[in-house]
Amino acid sequence: MSIHDSGTLSSSSGGERQIVAFSLGQETYGVDIASVREIIPIQKIVPVPRAPDFVEGIINLRGRVIPVLDLRKQFGFEEKKGDPNQRIVLVESGEDSIGVIVDSVSSVMRISEDSVEPPASVVVGNEIEYIQGIAKVGEDLIVLLDLTKIISDAEKRTLREADLRAAVVHE
Repeated sequence: MSIHDSGTLSSSSGGERQIVAFSLGQETYGVDIASVREIIPIQKIVPVPRAPDFVEGIINLRGRVIPVLDLRKQFGFEEKKGDPNQRIVLVESGEDSIGVIVDSVSSVMRISEDSVEPPASVVVGNEIEYIQGIAKVGEDLIVLLDLTKIISDAEKRTLREADLRAAVVHE
């Protein structure tokens, strides 16, 4: 499922933002639709030696090598394999692309900027960098993430090196 083609879709207009909502376990998370390139079914993922634990591996998507992260591992949740509802959400930031495994993608929705609060002060450490806020939608809370900030610069370097090794192996 392609979310947008030209990158010109605005994520907010008139006090609203559009998000792609997805689930991990019983919780709902959201990511700004402007950073989502595509949502694809799980496919063959090649493991990457010496990558961080939450890096599931890499995929070849139409000739591009893309690192794939498992948010369940990153967030300390129990692993979940073989679920047909799982998807890979492809996120782009500049030249960087990553795939993120989620349990299911539920919807694309508009949320009011007024319904978004900053992350709670109980969220400490590195996690605060990729948590943009908490949206209240009816009785539900949606944790808004910036998936492009979920991996550190050092981890990005490791993944780039792995991409280069994979490119050499596949030539």
